[in-house]
Amino acid sequence: MIDLITHHKISMGAGAVLLAFALWYAMVPASPPAGEPLLTATPAGAADTGVVEVLLRLRAIRLDSAIFSEPAFTALKDFSVEIVPEPVGRPNPFAPLGRDVQPTSSTTKGAVIFTKPSNPASGTDRR
Repeated sequence: MIDLITHHKISMGAGAVLLAFALWYAMVPASPPAGEPLLTATPAGAADTGVVEVLLRLRAIRLDSAIFSEPAFTALKDFSVEIVPEPVGRPNPFAPLGRDVQPTSSTTKGAVIFTKPSNPASGTDRR
């Protein structure tokens, strides 16, 4: 089988191209007849008119801003909590614990080079 493939590369390539063209031709829809328009107008259905009516009713709504000066509104208290900024986590949250990688300032072709932090206390390089 491998011998067949190595000796008939050109004919197999041409067969693959022909097969791809046949699949593409089968998948492309036929063009519409010349006299038939591409777009046709359909009358609006009951659902379409219902949506238009709702939109027209929503457009007619007017809000009164006097509610913001009423005592009930001014008596409301703000219970929002200020979000305190937290420190950023590890550079790579998926790295094993204790083996964080720190990017160096040198780059090669736009890529950041990562190095292991040196641990003089251990004296050994664990991998």
